[in-house]
Amino acid sequence: MFLGTRREVDWFLTGMRIVFPEAWRAFTGFVPEGERADLLGAYYRRLVDPDPSVHRPAAAAWSRYEAACSNLIPKTGEPGTLPRADDAASLALARIEAHYFVNDAFLADGTLMTEIEKLRDKPTVIIQGRYDMVCPIVTADAISRAWPEAEYVIVADASHSAMEAGIRAALVRATESMKTRIR
Repeated sequence: MFLGTRREVDWFLTGMRIVFPEAWRAFTGFVPEGERADLLGAYYRRLVDPDPSVHRPAAAAWSRYEAACSNLIPKTGEPGTLPRADDAASLALARIEAHYFVNDAFLADGTLMTEIEKLRDKPTVIIQGRYDMVCPIVTADAISRAWPEAEYVIVADASHSAMEAGIRAALVRATESMKTRIR
């Protein structure tokens, strides 16, 4: 769960270094030292630059950082583990994330929590990896307390990636359960 709060964006940009210092060093090391005080701005400028020689390496660096922090057990050496510099999906995801981050998710901080009443009647399953470092469990836990009608599933042996076996299985179960809930 990610609500787009300043705290969550700051965690992504700097907090994850507590657990993934080597990935964070590579992430920040991509940006020239003089621009690191505004890491998000430095990445955003590169990601939206029309020149592929500028935006592709920035997208690859962003995606490598996120991928390194997304799995409970790193899958180094497996095909597709680290995004390629010319990967269009990596560029799209990095651009979208950075765009939302620089624009504060187009919401006042905390809006999604204060407006949760509008979602109460929607069938919902919150699936959260216990060891998710990209979107720490504290957010999903707060949402589940504010929205007790939502089913809350904590996957004990997972992190952030939907490709992890436990998360994938929980997503399939949730999708199957929606067949009977939505009619």
